[in-house]
Amino acid sequence: MHSRPLPISHAVFTTMSGTDATLERFAWLGDGMAAAIWQRDTREAVTSYVQPGHHTLSCYLGGGYRTERAGVPGRYGAPQRLCSMPDWHESQWVVRDHLRLLHVYFMPEHFTRRAVVELDREPRELTLADRTYFESPRIVQLCEALLAQSWEQPDDLLRANEISHEALSELLRSQAIVRRDLRLRGGLAPLVRRRLADYIEQHLAQAVTLGELAQLACMSEFHLARMFRISFGMPPSSWVAQRRIERARALLKAGKLPLQQIAAACGYADLSHFSHRFSKAVGAPPGRYRQALGASASSFP
Repeated sequence: MHSRPLPISHAVFTTMSGTDATLERFAWLGDGMAAAIWQRDTREAVTSYVQPGHHTLSCYLGGGYRTERAGVPGRYGAPQRLCSMPDWHESQWVVRDHLRLLHVYFMPEHFTRRAVVELDREPRELTLADRTYFESPRIVQLCEALLAQSWEQPDDLLRANEISHEALSELLRSQAIVRRDLRLRGGLAPLVRRRLADYIEQHLAQAVTLGELAQLACMSEFHLARMFRISFGMPPSSWVAQRRIERARALLKAGKLPLQQIAAACGYADLSHFSHRFSKAVGAPPGRYRQALGASASSFP
């Protein structure tokens, strides 16, 4: 158990650290994500969050039966109830009696950068909904798996990272909303965006050039680079690199192909290049990643 708050820039964590809550567990999960388990025992206290600048998924683990959000009368917390708190939200909570909960902290880009692949939407179109005490058996199952997972050793954190990514994907599919302040300017037409995304997925094993993508979109290379960044949230080279890492992760989890074949299938020049790029992105070399996740892939919820 940590007796003092750990250095972390996430505002919700900082706010909780300033209350009578006890930090039971904390870990950086990789990819800018963090998780914390909190306990509170208080007669009555008010906790406020004001535009924290990051997203938070909250899962009640115990108690909370008399905890409520101001402005949402008659609804109280309970084990397995969830709250999604986006970066822009403001809320005030009246906390009473015992409460134990899991917080997963993550940045807006961690939530929306998967929008293109999973929802066929531009990242800039979506944000996390502000939801209080909703139910989702699948998200609760993943939160319980994260709770059961040790956060101490590097391999433990790899598994925790994988579970957290799955939870964010589920949250994206069920709790994403179109931004209220959305005014789309520039970017690619949806049909062109889909064409480019599909082309990249089908050619990850080969070199994908800006010229090829520009020709596919019927644009100049300069114009395509600008429009691509707007619609995908990153330059073409970064998107291709990210998709190669994601494909490699999936193939390593499956645990069937030799590393050399995975490197070739993902467009890496050789095994050394693959290992270097994967380690830099994920925090562990491919072999260790597969060893940590492959054996337990069937046990992931």
